[in-house]
Amino acid sequence: MEIIVSYIESLIRMCGLSGSAIIWVRHTVMIALVVLLAWGAYQLCRRILIPVVEKITRRTATQWDDILFNRPVLQAACGIVPALVVWQLLPIVFYQFPVVQEALNRLTAIYATIATVNLIVAIINSLKRSQNGNGTNLRQYMVSFCGLLQVVVIFIAVIIVISIIIGRSPITLLAGLGATSAILMLVFKDTIEGLVAGIRLTSADMLHVGDWITVPTTNADGNVIEMNLTTVKVQNFDNTIVTVSPITLVNGSFQNWKGMQDAGGRRVTRNILFDIRSIKFTDEGQEETNMSRYRQDLEDYLKNNPAINNQMTFMVRQKEATASGLPIELYFFLRNKEWVNYEHTLAGIMEYAYALAGKYGLKVYQHFPEQ
Repeated sequence: MEIIVSYIESLIRMCGLSGSAIIWVRHTVMIALVVLLAWGAYQLCRRILIPVVEKITRRTATQWDDILFNRPVLQAACGIVPALVVWQLLPIVFYQFPVVQEALNRLTAIYATIATVNLIVAIINSLKRSQNGNGTNLRQYMVSFCGLLQVVVIFIAVIIVISIIIGRSPITLLAGLGATSAILMLVFKDTIEGLVAGIRLTSADMLHVGDWITVPTTNADGNVIEMNLTTVKVQNFDNTIVTVSPITLVNGSFQNWKGMQDAGGRRVTRNILFDIRSIKFTDEGQEETNMSRYRQDLEDYLKNNPAINNQMTFMVRQKEATASGLPIELYFFLRNKEWVNYEHTLAGIMEYAYALAGKYGLKVYQHFPEQ
């Protein structure tokens, strides 16, 4: 580089300049040369190095190189190259101006720090996308770990940038943060609690992407479409999206329908209220009532209904009488758990149960308000 400096000075003198003008023109030319070299190194990486690396990774059978050397990661890595070029050339360009050199060194170091963080975040995002299949434990752990890792990396980068600006060691600055930890805990209280709650959700296997959940304290009633350490997104069945804090789910309560979805059927518990005065003995002379005949007939119907899973509990039972009549509860599990089919099948069964009551002379309780 010294040869280039001497050559530039010779060209300037050949142009008829002398004295202090040589210094200023030389610095201007050198700055332009440094900018040109930094830009050229960046373009070289983007237009030549990235295509070559992508071509190599496509030919390999392993998957880890596709994760670590994909296009977003390589583009982020290219952003560091100009900082390296400028960092090496600054002492040569501004050796006569130490104050300017120091200021530019700090700016370059800040840029290099930000570019490095951008590269690390790109790698972390690639690791997030590397796990296929929603709802798996491995994916949830990976997303949680990557989210926490991003927070740590950004926090360290902020400390390094501040240390560069004030000209102190990052270790010294980190040691000084111990005295202000109480203030930081107060300021970032919600964020820290959200991070802890998000880790608890995933580590305890309480929730997965794709689960159908109901949160009583909110209007969330639908499928989980996204989870991270600070938010849980739920798409309701009307296609609205509700964002719920993990701390709300951990400290409160929510209903996860995953067990029902994985089981052999979806439970049904329905009550039918009968007028007690309509319960009578049958005409056969035996001590048998029309209610017992009705219950037996209804159980036979449920047993032979292909829509009902008979391998799971099913029964027609009598409950304690109330002022509104005698409750008969139908308890069974429908095989088809999909919402629309479930409601249609259930409606057909209940309509049959209501209609069957008339066959045995039973009257379903119905309140008629006074006119």
